[in-house]
Amino acid sequence: MASAARRDGGVPLEPPQRLVRALFEEGGDAAQEWLHALPRLLQDALERWELSFERLQAPGGRSSLVALVRRADGTPAALKLLPPGAAAPQERAALERWDGWGSVRLLEADPEAGALLLERLHGEVSLSSLPEAKAQLEAAGTVRRLWVDPGEGHPFATVAERTGRDAELLRAKAGEPWAETVRPVVDEALEVRAALTADPSEAVLLHGRFRQGKVLSAERAPWLAVGPEPLVGERAYDLARLVRDRLEDLVATSGGASAARRRMAKLADSLEVDRDRLRGWTLFRAVESGVRSFAAGRTQDGEVLMEFAGWL
Repeated sequence: MASAARRDGGVPLEPPQRLVRALFEEGGDAAQEWLHALPRLLQDALERWELSFERLQAPGGRSSLVALVRRADGTPAALKLLPPGAAAPQERAALERWDGWGSVRLLEADPEAGALLLERLHGEVSLSSLPEAKAQLEAAGTVRRLWVDPGEGHPFATVAERTGRDAELLRAKAGEPWAETVRPVVDEALEVRAALTADPSEAVLLHGRFRQGKVLSAERAPWLAVGPEPLVGERAYDLARLVRDRLEDLVATSGGASAARRRMAKLADSLEVDRDRLRGWTLFRAVESGVRSFAAGRTQDGEVLMEFAGWL
């Protein structure tokens, strides 16, 4: 693990441990170099936009560093620094396209440096803090606003392209010691993905990582989405991760399987998405996440995800 770095004349900067662990698991050498360069990158962004540093957002996420700052006029904001490969230009383009409609508003951007300046939301309050039924209702209303035309000449990958890379990972891990026990569900996920991408149903701008934890309380609106990995494709793909929210609670109950299927059906019907396509993308994305968990040594997480996939 990385030790505390220093910035601005010796003030300690301790990257959140969730971010550090994720970079060590998945990021490779470039991500490690970025982690060690964070003090300089942070200071550069503070100077570029005349920001005063308050503190890092904790516990933070697994894919970026977020610092709470103030602009020169005293307005609170959030400075987001993304590692190499995090597609900062695409995130910038999506936030500009939404222009605050259902999402956090972009204030400034330097995508080449992986730096985005955002309006500040209440990072400690997400939809995950609400009762399940209320959270799913608010999530559905939020994600609906994000499904807009991506615009001509957009820079976003398609669902087929992104899941094609995911499918390659599933095949590449087929020889791992743990793979034999999950082979049937992995094979099914690959078949389902091939059928879904052979017959794409629509092409709207998607959040890409939408779930309850990605929707935060705000001043300008009750709830706004953050942290997209935008792409273009069908809405069912965007709902797939939402179906398995609070998975630990589902697994802990005897009726978890039926509850998950009811949730999936309710989301499909309320947002006018085909049930079978939502089931297919929910299965594929759960299996893909499960394989990544196994590959990273998080066996328990992988087993839970595969159990969920088996319910579908």
